[in-house]
Amino acid sequence: MAEHGKDKVGPLRDDELKKRTQGEIRADRATRVEEDREPQPSGEDQPVAERAPDTGLTGGTPSGMTAEDVRSRSELARYLGRDLYPADRGTVLETLRDNNAPDRLVSLAARLPEGESYRNVQDIARALEFGVEDHRS
Repeated sequence: MAEHGKDKVGPLRDDELKKRTQGEIRADRATRVEEDREPQPSGEDQPVAERAPDTGLTGGTPSGMTAEDVRSRSELARYLGRDLYPADRGTVLETLRDNNAPDRLVSLAARLPEGESYRNVQDIARALEFGVEDHRS
């Protein structure tokens, strides 16, 4: 039988080490007094790590939408929030202005037709003639 010695690793020892290093992990800054003991970032001459080195990454854009449609709709949603709906053109414009939305979004929303009620940001995207996702049936 092999002897493990006093450096035996087990669940209690793991918990102890976790507690000991928790401050260093949360600090998000240098925690060592001696600079040479700090972990060093990758050098400029090191290759860039890629997730899929031999393939191109695709995705993130649903079919029926362009990347610009996704960006614009996400940005609209961020500035409009969830508590707005149902909303009309005036409410959408007022909310965008109150939330200091970029002028580009305000001018987009100004193209919304009068007299319509929007249940969500998807309805607004359709009214602005953005592409929308194709739903499965």
